[in-house]
Amino acid sequence: MSLSKDIQISKFMSLVLRHAPHEAGLTLDENGWTDFNKLCAAIQAKFGTSAAEVVRIIDENPKKRFAIDGDRVRAVQGHSVEIDLGLSPSIPPTVLYHGTKEEFLPSILREGLISQSRQHVHLSKDIETAVIVAQRRKGRSVILRIDSENMTKNGALFFLSENGVWLTSHVLPRYLFQLNEHEFS
Repeated sequence: MSLSKDIQISKFMSLVLRHAPHEAGLTLDENGWTDFNKLCAAIQAKFGTSAAEVVRIIDENPKKRFAIDGDRVRAVQGHSVEIDLGLSPSIPPTVLYHGTKEEFLPSILREGLISQSRQHVHLSKDIETAVIVAQRRKGRSVILRIDSENMTKNGALFFLSENGVWLTSHVLPRYLFQLNEHEFS
C-alpha cells in the first residue's frame, strides 16, 4: 500500500475515532472504544483496504494515535466528542512543552493554552516533539515551556495518554514561557 493511502486512512481513522464516528456509521462507548470490525468495514468500503492493512497502519503509526484491545479500537487522545479515556492523574515532569505558531502567541499569552474543541490541551515531554507538532502548520514556530511542577502544586491535574502525550484541561498564562529560537532550532 502506498504511503499516501496509509496517511489518508490514518486521517480518516482520526476523524471517525476522535470527532465524527457517525461518518463511518460508528458509535463510541463512554471510553472512546468502537468495534474494530465495523471500523474495518467502513475503511474497506472507502479505501478497499483489508483488516490486516488497518492493523499494520495502526501498528506502524509513528505517533501511536490508536489502540486495539481485542475486538475494539480507539484513538488514544485528541477527542472533540465527550469521552472518558479512563486515565488516572499522573505527576508530570517538572517542565513540559507545547509547539505552536507565532500567529497564535498573543491569544495564548492572554488566555493561556485552552483545549479549543478538544477535551484536553496536549503537551510534550521534550522540545523535539514540540517542534514537530509546531511544524505541522505553516508559519514561524514557537515553543512554549510549561511550568508543570508549579501547576501540579497549585492543583492542576495531568494525565499521560497511552502514546506519551501529556494532557491537562488548561494552562494559565503565568505557567507559560516562550523559548528563544536558539533554544529549539
